[in-house]
Amino acid sequence: MSDRDGDFGAFISGFVIGGLVGAAVALLLAPQSGEDTRTLIRDRSIEIRDQVEQSATEARTRAESLAAEARTRAEELQQRGQVVLEEQKSRIEKAVDAGKKAAQRKREEPSEDAAAEA
Repeated sequence: MSDRDGDFGAFISGFVIGGLVGAAVALLLAPQSGEDTRTLIRDRSIEIRDQVEQSATEARTRAESLAAEARTRAEELQQRGQVVLEEQKSRIEKAVDAGKKAAQRKREEPSEDAAAEA
């Protein structure tokens, strides 16, 4: 997931840097008057700002969605873990009870054998 975030961040950085380089080249090579060039730069900067805001909004929405999905999965895993824990606890309790009963039977057997011999 962090690789995807890094790739997306690199894409945004490249996009912004490319826009700035393009604007600089347009300034140097523009056969237009200064007023026309400033208007063009302002319009392009507004477009770039809007695109960056849109990309940031989409990234934020995607991140929130992934976080919600991760929370849901974590809750599911916690519930599964709780079920497994309860099952194991029940098995251990049954095994302990069976052990206690077996020990009780063993304790009772020698006294019966001793009484039979007498």
